[in-house]
This record gives sequence, C-alpha cells and structure tokens, in this order.
Amino acid sequence: MSLDLSTLDINSLQAKERIKAIVTRTPLQYNLHLSEKYGADVYLKREDLQVVRSYKLRGAFNKISSLSAEQRAAGVVCASAGNHAQGVAFSCKRLDIQGVIFMPGPTPRQKITQTEMWGNGNIEIILTGDTFDDCQKAAIEYCAQNNMTFIPPFDDLQIIEGQGTVAVEILEDLPDVDAIILPIGGGGLSSGVSFHMRKYSPTTKLYGVEPEGAPSMQAALKNGGPIALDQINKFVDGAAVKKIGQLTYDISSQLLDSVKSIPEGKICTTILELYNKDAIVAEPAGALSIAALEFHKEEIKGKKVVCVVSGGNNDIDRMGEIKEMSLLYEGFKHYFIVRFPQRPGALRLLVTEVLGPKDDITRFEYIKKTERERGPALIGIELNSPKDYIPFIERLKAYKFDFIEINKDQTLFEYLV
Repeated sequence: MSLDLSTLDINSLQAKERIKAIVTRTPLQYNLHLSEKYGADVYLKREDLQVVRSYKLRGAFNKISSLSAEQRAAGVVCASAGNHAQGVAFSCKRLDIQGVIFMPGPTPRQKITQTEMWGNGNIEIILTGDTFDDCQKAAIEYCAQNNMTFIPPFDDLQIIEGQGTVAVEILEDLPDVDAIILPIGGGGLSSGVSFHMRKYSPTTKLYGVEPEGAPSMQAALKNGGPIALDQINKFVDGAAVKKIGQLTYDISSQLLDSVKSIPEGKICTTILELYNKDAIVAEPAGALSIAALEFHKEEIKGKKVVCVVSGGNNDIDRMGEIKEMSLLYEGFKHYFIVRFPQRPGALRLLVTEVLGPKDDITRFEYIKKTERERGPALIGIELNSPKDYIPFIERLKAYKFDFIEINKDQTLFEYLV
C-alpha cells in the first residue's frame, strides 16, 4: 500500500527561510553548447558552487538547526561518502556543536580533507567499511551507544525538506521549466524536489537518473519496495548506494515520471567535456544529470530543461581513471590478450600492418614469467576513431593473430587491467 503523501509535513518554502543565512543561493545557468547539441534550452543548477560544493548542506543544516538544546549538547552522528559529511561538518561548526562522522574506507582523500576543514575542531572522523551501507550501520550503532542524534543522509523528512529548496530556487528563476533531471543516490534530492514541484508546478516532467552500477531505485521499483543490491560499482561514490531509503522510495516512486540508469563511462565523458568546454569541475554524481541528457534527448527537444549539478568535490587524482573509462566507453580504447603467430617478425607485423596509421599502443606486457616472447601479451590499443575498431579486428584476423577482447569480459578486465 502506497504512502499517502498528503500526510507528510514537508515545507521547503519554510526550510528556505530557515537556511538562507547559511546556504548559498546557487545560480541557474543557461548552457549554450548543451542547448545546441540537444535542441533544447538546457540550464544547469550549479550546486557544485554551494559553500561546501554540494546541495547536501541544505538538508543537513535544515535538520541540525531544528534540534533541541538538549540534542545539540549531546552531539550528532552521521554516515556519508563525503558530501553529506561536509554539510554536517559545516553545520556543526556554525552551530558550535560536536559531531562524529563515519565515512567508508575508500572515500577519496580530498573529501576527507574537506570534511576536516569544514568541521575545524568540531568533528571527529571515523573511517570504516567498504561501502556507505556498511559505514551507516556502524554509525547508527555508535549513535545509540552514546545517546547522540543521528543525522540521516537522505531518509528523513527534514533532510528531504531541505533538499527541496533546490526546487524552490529553480521555480523562482525559471517558472516555466518543462523538465528537471535529478540524480538519485539515496533519494533525498529527488524526493525533496519532486515533492515541491508536484505541488507548485505539477506539469513539469521529473526524470530520475542513477549510476548503471548502483541502480538501487530501479531495483526497488521492480521489487515493490527498497531492496539491498548484492553488489554495486562504487565509482560514482556520491550516488552509489546499495539500498534506497524507505521514505525516499515512497515519495520518488509516486512522483517521478521515470528512472533511468546511466553508464559510468558516459558520466566520465561528461566530466571531461564539462571541464574542457565550460571550466566546470563536477564530481561523478554531479555530472550524472548532464550525462543523462543523451538518454532523454527525444523527450526534451524544444523544452526548457534543468540539470542539477549536484556536487563538485572531485579528486584531481581520479582524472586518469576518469579519462580511461571515458575512452573505453566511447570506443577509442581497447585491450586484448594477443598470442603472436610463431614466426619471425610477428610483432613488427602487428605494428606495421594491423595498427592504423594514427592508432597507438598504450600498453604492452608479456603475461608469462618464463619464455615470455613465446607467450601471450596484454596489449592496450587507442584508436584514432571508434569507427576504426571493426577494420582493426578484421586485420587482426587476416594476419592470423589469436586474440581475446578483454573489454568484453568484465571479470578478465578487472583482473588484468
């Protein structure tokens, strides 16, 4: 049985007044090259320009500022892959209360450092678990043991209400918006924005998007309720959640027009394009809604569309990985295990006859430790164009090279590359 949304006390207009002295009103920017590419008026809601470089501050401050004096004195606890942590840390410092922040072990160092900076003596960070879900379990146990208040990252009315202030600002700046594309991790942003929009702009289309490797909302929709995924791809760390919240599911499942998953490789391509064309530094979750334009191009033609750039906390150390994933997704880069024909000059033949004139070998290593030259080799090839792929494969076959395409075997790819 669906939750009756009319019973929920969510008022993002009041939340906007509550947080306005702390939270930055972020710009809604028209983007020329995206508009021309998709035949639509594309606007970017720049939450990457928020004071902590993500929208998460909105919900965190709205929740923490509503606590009683006794709750503030006892302190707060949260679990976060980074952005919610920074929002909580900033709020603790501004309100001068103590906080303990649990973060997954693989959290990028840049996000940990930023969280420490915003907390500036008012917080303690504990790294635990491999995923957000592991981390949250530990945080909740700690909170109960120490009689502190848990600040959920998404599944909470006041958090959702705070995230909904994004929608308040969008409608103030673009009252006739036709569609909004919303990234989904735990569902707080999609719930808050969709709840406000359905009340004040019911005809606006609301498209939820999530990483292909962590489709927790789509799994919940198929299951008829939240269900934990067995495993997830943690690359889009700001939106990689194993299980959607119950409350956020109840709201988003009733109010969103659709939910689609976006490949991580496409997100990487989008990150690079945003940086090169618009000097925008977006984290993977922040680029998610813009990457999704390609998957909604028919629905948005001629429309006024807003993409929420949810965060800009990207670690520069990840750029090599991001470029690699983009090249793989776009079809420029391919990896092979190649067994050379047992005849003289086979390697020279590969270079002179099989490779195209503008193709490049980016990796070459023999796999065997003994008799290496007679064994297979791991070879990375970067093509001049994705269109060169089929001719390259045909030349490999024509010259009798025995090969395995690693790109098409995820297990082998993860093991060797």
